[in-house]
Amino acid sequence: MKILSKIALGLILFLTYVSTPANAQEDYRFDIGGGLGMTGYLGDANSANLFQMPGWDAEVLFRYILNPRINLKTNFYVGSLRGDSSKMDNVFPEGQNFKFSTTFYELGELFEFHFFNYGMGESYRKLKRWTPYITAGLGITAWSVDGTGGAAFTIPLGVGFKYKPALRWNLGFEFLMKKTFSDKLDGPQLADPLGIKSDFMKNTDWYSTVSFTVSYEFSKRCAVCHYKD
Repeated sequence: MKILSKIALGLILFLTYVSTPANAQEDYRFDIGGGLGMTGYLGDANSANLFQMPGWDAEVLFRYILNPRINLKTNFYVGSLRGDSSKMDNVFPEGQNFKFSTTFYELGELFEFHFFNYGMGESYRKLKRWTPYITAGLGITAWSVDGTGGAAFTIPLGVGFKYKPALRWNLGFEFLMKKTFSDKLDGPQLADPLGIKSDFMKNTDWYSTVSFTVSYEFSKRCAVCHYKD
């Protein structure tokens, strides 16, 4: 009986160990993934309705996970932007109308701040499988319209939402508005249609990205120790 009791006790301890979500205690340094979405444009060819002529975007992202509240994200976008001044209420001199279409390429570095401690397991850290977040950073965008290329620094600002359907996997939704330090995103014809010189806060173009993303965490932060580097 003692042998059977020991075997039963050992089996219970083993099953308890196996059934405990030990993997949920794992902590990873990096997150990589991609996404698809929609773009919008605000500028000389569209001054009011951000999604009047929506475009598309595709994204590749890489995150460094500092802790459950803070991430640093590097992303690369490729997408399209379109505009048509004939759809605006504003009228240009001599009744001129302009339209443009371009493919842009953007590289950015953003800071993400989660409203809640994001993750799975580790109840003492009060982790949640979902969280809204705010984000901001700096980027550079390149484009070409009617054979004329350009590039400019951008400031992306936005909000997002993350959900963890399983350990290491993340689903995300993100909306970003991006201020470009240029008035030529919509082409050379629309660089200064009203004869008003551009400056830091005036006449610069904006565009947005709305993206749905999937990402996967990797590289255990600490496989054998009980503290973080």
